[in-house]
Parts: sequence; C-alpha cells; structure tokens
Amino acid sequence: MAGRAVGRPDPDEYDPFYADYVARVTEDDPIEAMATQIGQTTALLERVAEEDAGKRYAMGKWSVKEVVGHLTDAERIFSYRALRIARGDDTPLPGFDENAYVPAGRFAERTLRELGGELANARRSTLDLFRSFDGAAWRCRGVASGNPISVRALACIIPGHERHHVEVLRTRYGLR
Repeated sequence: MAGRAVGRPDPDEYDPFYADYVARVTEDDPIEAMATQIGQTTALLERVAEEDAGKRYAMGKWSVKEVVGHLTDAERIFSYRALRIARGDDTPLPGFDENAYVPAGRFAERTLRELGGELANARRSTLDLFRSFDGAAWRCRGVASGNPISVRALACIIPGHERHHVEVLRTRYGLR
C-alpha cells in the first residue's frame, strides 16, 4: 500500500520492555526501514568467516549463528502476532522464552550463510504481510505476553530488535 501513513506508536501500544526497540526506528515508514535494513544485515553477515560464526564474546552468550537464529525466530513470532491482531483476533497471545528457543534451534549445526538466507526470507515474508495491511489493520491492538501491543508497534519492534542485535554484533563481536 503505497503512501501509507502508519504513524509512530504511542507508549500505550506496547510494553515498556520494547521502548528501546521502538526508539531505534526513527524513519517515518517502518516498512521501508525493514526493507533497507535486511540488505545491510545480510551484507554484514556475508563478511563473517564461517569459522568465526560460532564464536561468543563471553561465556554464556550466544554465538553469531545463534544471534542470527534468534533474529529469525523473533521475526516470525512478531509477524505472527501482527497477523493475528490485524485480522481482528483478540485472543491473548503467549510470550516466548528466547533462551529456550536458541538451543532448540540447533543453529550451530547450520552454516551462517544458511541462517542469513533464512533471516532474509523471513524478512521478505514479513514485508509482504505488512505491505498488505490497510489503515484499519494498522490501528488494531491486541495482547501479547500479557501486555498491550499494536500492529504499528510491531512494525517498529521488528526492525528495532534487529538494530539492537546488529549493534551487539558490531560492538561485542567486532563485526564490521
């Protein structure tokens, strides 16, 4: 939907936990932020040698591969939430424990190229979904993890969450 005016989500449209992610998206159109960002993230990942992708910056922290797997998992969950809410489903949606998902994802068994490709594919699907929303869908609100959330907040949370983790990859893992 060209010319969409999504607008910034108000603070009552998301849990304060997500405020940092929302604040990281300063663009007027979060869909364009998502579209531009995925190319930048995949380009960053393409510069990482496979032998470095399993490294952790500290004991107990995720590897580069696990960060990428987490980004894909979270993208899918946030998109699913947006789909349900935009379609008028008022069923409260459960939370998820990313620290349980990461080991179950067995990301170390895959190449970083595979994981980066999967993240890009998930983003293409996310973009298709968000681009399909009309004005009414953007204003829909629901409940996830016991807290209010709106479709337009999720549109900012997705790229804001990725920006957070890319910053960690740059600052803690030294990716350039």
